Amino acid sequence: MSAVDPEPNPAAPGTPAPDPEPPHAAAAPAAGSPTPEAAVAAAPSAPAATAPGSAGGATSAAPAAAGGQPQDAVRQQVIEVIQTVFDPEIPVNIYDLGLIYSVDVDPAGVVSIRMTLTSPSCPSAEMLPPLVESRSRTVQGVTDVRLDLVWEPPWTPAMMSEAAKLQLNIY
Repeated sequence: MSAVDPEPNPAAPGTPAPDPEPPHAAAAPAAGSPTPEAAVAAAPSAPAATAPGSAGGATSAAPAAAGGQPQDAVRQQVIEVIQTVFDPEIPVNIYDLGLIYSVDVDPAGVVSIRMTLTSPSCPSAEMLPPLVESRSRTVQGVTDVRLDLVWEPPWTPAMMSEAAKLQLNIY
C-alpha cells in the first residue's frame, strides 16, 4: 500500500488486519518530547467520564469500598481517626498503645476492628470501644463498623509502638 492509499477496509478480503496495539503505545516519543502521560498530567483536569477500570478511568490494585475509595485507603483513614482516640489515663493514642489488633475493610465498606483494653477492669471500657466505632463511621467509604472487644491475647506494654514507648519512657 502506498502512502496515499486510503485506510484498509477490515471487511475487504486480502487487506491487512488492523494493528492490535493501542494508539498510545504505537510510537515512542522523540527525545525531549513529553510523554502522553506527562502531557495529560500537565493539562488541566476535568471530571472523568469513564468508569473506574476502563480506558482513561482511575484504576487501583485494591478493590474499592463503598464510595469508590480503595479498601486500603479506607483502612488507612480509619487508622488515622483511631489515632485521635486517647486512653484518658495515658497520653498516647490507643493505636500506638497497641490496643487495636486489626482493622479490615471489605469491598462493601464494612470495617471490622479487633481491639482490647489494657485490662478487663479498665475504667475506660465503657468509653473507648464506642468512641472507636463512632469515629470510624466518619470515614468516607465506611458503610458499617463491627467492633470486637477481645481479651486474647492479653495486652502487654510490648505491644506499644516504638514512639509510644519513647513517649512513656519505656525501653
